Amino acid sequence: MTSALHDRIHDEARAYTGNADRPLAAYSGLMALYATSVAGISVAARLTRRTLPSPSPWDLMLNTLATHQLSRLIAKDPVTSPLRAPFTRFEGTSGPAELEEDVRGTGARKAVGEMLTCPFCIGLWAATACTAGSVFAPRATRLATATLATLAGADFLQFARAAAQHAAEESS
Repeated sequence: MTSALHDRIHDEARAYTGNADRPLAAYSGLMALYATSVAGISVAARLTRRTLPSPSPWDLMLNTLATHQLSRLIAKDPVTSPLRAPFTRFEGTSGPAELEEDVRGTGARKAVGEMLTCPFCIGLWAATACTAGSVFAPRATRLATATLATLAGADFLQFARAAAQHAAEESS
């Protein structure tokens, strides 16, 4: 029975991937890790009788900006490249203060590399961390999200200033 199920899963994976290197088993493992983490956070909140917050529009905005910024910091920032190094290869820069890295390896190594280099992919984990923080350490989390949101705003202003300077230079 187990062998037949195993064969069926592998047949489905081959039918899906064709000849592409898609680590479906590793993706399943990452999904299981995420689900287990969320379940653990939920159980811990229940056991410690934490009150679930009712986020205000301000909280949602802060968490949105913080999730965006944290995701970009993890996935693209040169300073966080040691976190990605076991899973990636440095290729160059992709923009101001951002690196371009190529995912390396197969299986779990490749899946983790893809997650760590993709701001969209790591965003779910960052948003979950913000949410968990708002349950277990609301004041510290609000300070952290405010800091990340401020950094996101400052980055936007840096880009706006650079664009304005570029436009002024071109019109001269």
